[in-house]
Parts: sequence; C-alpha cells; structure tokens
Amino acid sequence: MIDDLELIPDPNDPNSEWYAPKEEDPRAFTRVAVLGAGTMGHGIAQVCAMAGWGVRLHDIDVVSVEMGMQQIRKNLDEGVRLGKVAPAVRETTLATMATTTDLDEALEDAGLVIEAVPEKLEIKKELFFRVEEKVAHDTILATNTSSISIERIASVLDHPGRFLGLHFFNPVFIMELVEVVVAEQTSQETIDVAAKFVRRLDKEPVVVRDTPGFASSRLGVALALEAMRMLEQGVAGVEAIDRAMELGYRHPMGPLKLSDLIGLDVRLGVAEYLYEELESEVYRPPEILERMVAEGKTGKKSGVGFYDWREVGPGGELQ
Repeated sequence: MIDDLELIPDPNDPNSEWYAPKEEDPRAFTRVAVLGAGTMGHGIAQVCAMAGWGVRLHDIDVVSVEMGMQQIRKNLDEGVRLGKVAPAVRETTLATMATTTDLDEALEDAGLVIEAVPEKLEIKKELFFRVEEKVAHDTILATNTSSISIERIASVLDHPGRFLGLHFFNPVFIMELVEVVVAEQTSQETIDVAAKFVRRLDKEPVVVRDTPGFASSRLGVALALEAMRMLEQGVAGVEAIDRAMELGYRHPMGPLKLSDLIGLDVRLGVAEYLYEELESEVYRPPEILERMVAEGKTGKKSGVGFYDWREVGPGGELQ
C-alpha cells in the first residue's frame, strides 16, 4: 500500500500532469452518511465505522437497514472468530453506527455522503437532487457506481465540483482498492479530501477519469462476460474456468465466482450499459446471463448463481 499520495493526476488541468494534494485531514468531518444498506452499502458503512467515523446507514425501509446491520454484525463476528478483529473494535464499530429510514436524519451533520443505491441513472440523479438541498455547502457527495457516468449523475447538482465517484469493491472490508472517479467539474480539493479519506480506511485510492466502466469495471466485466460465453460454448466447466484464472493468472477469485459475489443482476446491468455506451460486442450480454437473471439466479445473494451458495462453511467457503 502506498505511504503517501504525493503525486496524482490533476484531471482539471490539461496543462499540468501532476499536483501535490493538500494535507487537510478528512477526519475534520466526523460523520459519514451511507445511502443504501445493500451489499455494497453496508460494507462501506462498516469500514467507515471501523476507521473511526460516526456512520448513519440509510435505506427506504426498516427491513433493509436491519438486514444491512445484521450482515455487518455477522462480518464483525466472523472477524473476531478468525482473530482479525479485536472484540473491542467490534463493540466500538457498532457503537458508532446508527440506522434510519429518514433521509433528513441520515444527512444531518454529514461531511461526506456516499450513495450505494441500485445502478440506475435516474434513481441516483433523483436521490442526489434531494440530497444537495439538505446538506451543508462543503459536504462532499460521492457515488459508489461501478460504471455510470459521474458527469451524468452530477448534472442535477448546482455545485458539481464537490461530487465524485468512490467505487468500492466487494467484499468491502477485505478489498483494498477504491477507484476515485473524477469528472471535469470535480474540484481539486474534493479529490484531495477523498483520496485522504480512502487512505484512512486503510485502502488504496486510484484516481481515474470519468469514462464508461472507468478502469476496473471495463476490464472486469469484459473478462466475466467472456468466461460466460466460454461456458455457453462448452469450452470448460464453471470451476475449471475459474481455476484457470486463479492458478494461471494469479487472480484471487475466478470471474464466474466473482460475478456470483457481485450479483449477476448487477453484472447484467453494467454489461447493458457498457454495450450501449461503447458499442462493442465485447459487452453484449451473453444469453446465459440474461436467462439466469430472469430466473432469479443472481448469485450469492439469491443462493444460486454459477455456484450453489445455499450451503457454505463457517468461513464462507462453498461446500
């Protein structure tokens, strides 16, 4: 992991390749609002709380926020069991978190708002239109989108300079990378604070420009879709394809298992978006993906995807 972000690209100045970030400590704000308690939202809320911020986790109904908190408790309990999380850290993490279905309450005193709602442009635009009216002028607004244009989401904002993407990876409490996605309007100060914030989470920020799929999704989805096409064509079975990438290319997880973990419905949505935006056959959704999503087989969260997740071991491994 890098020790300092002394040099990162300045996306706002085409005549200057690099700039030195300022040294403001993002802990100057004490509260983070996470909007969306699903797979990504509850993971983001957990790591923020573990890093010392007060967190309000918001969703549209009580069931959703309680399910998110239940998963956070499960993650922390498993960490304690494995000796990776101290019992005291578990307690302080939970003590600094609150849940709410009231957007005003979620946003109160928030210095950073991170959105993790479904990957639909209109949903995100509507949410941020409401959020901007309710937060302080210096509150940073961030989306966890894995592919949707940052500039398009920010089009509803009066002050888009404070908006950017913070693309976390699943499982959030394990994965080290966070893509810091910047549009032309994103201010240097916003980038500085966001990069420092990511480092305080013990993760590594990678600054990328606002292009379809950014860097990680564009490459990752291409690999996953090709693996699905290979499966359709009978090139090899699910486990064989995954093991080939794990052993041959040192990937920690094969593309089909990773797709299950991310959610096949999410993979399909991103593929459809990239196919439309880039007009490349690389991103045309395979028939097997469309069929599985239509059948409700969306991966780990539904219990069935390319793997059967209904019976897993105590450490989360497949049986």
